[in-house]
Amino acid sequence: MHRVVDLKVLYFGTPVVLISTRNPDGTANLAPMSSAWWLDDQCMLGMNTGAQTTINLARERECVLNLPSADLVTAVDRLALLTGSPTLSPHKVNKGYRHEPDKFGAAGLTPVPSDLVAAPRVAECPIQLECELLSAAPFGIDTDAIAHTVRVVRAHVADDLVLPGTQYIDPVGWDPLIMKFCEFFGGGAQVHPSRLAEAWRMPHPEPSR
Repeated sequence: MHRVVDLKVLYFGTPVVLISTRNPDGTANLAPMSSAWWLDDQCMLGMNTGAQTTINLARERECVLNLPSADLVTAVDRLALLTGSPTLSPHKVNKGYRHEPDKFGAAGLTPVPSDLVAAPRVAECPIQLECELLSAAPFGIDTDAIAHTVRVVRAHVADDLVLPGTQYIDPVGWDPLIMKFCEFFGGGAQVHPSRLAEAWRMPHPEPSR
């Protein structure tokens, strides 16, 4: 049996990405997001028009997509309600966001230099993708979303995730951190409480007995 449901959220599960960009003063910004998908060597990123990452991307036209594994969920969750912008919208104030200029420090993560872009990589992330911005366009109707298309210009991958003798990721060894309806999952199981889900007042199912 199925029922017709007026779903409030269409967010069925995508990998978490930590996007590192460079601020106007040369410092690093680090933002978690999970509206991302890849095709060939390009990726589409969906973000809010007022986000510091969006502003930085428009100016610098480059970024790093750092893919955390599920065991980095605690660090990612520390970033959930932080913003690199000193000016907070009423929406973000209502959700409990606060300005944090040192996102790497707040998350307990380590910046390392990239090869081809100015933004740093996240040392702890097993996969780090240096990217150049190809395009940006409004997304949807009556939304504040923008779709960025970026091209991967260099990929850094942990040795143990590369299938020996190939240029391919081991899909069994790679356990990405997944966000599903604002909750964190890894290996098919919920791995950590989510500050974002709490801020958005997402309903939680009763635990199984």
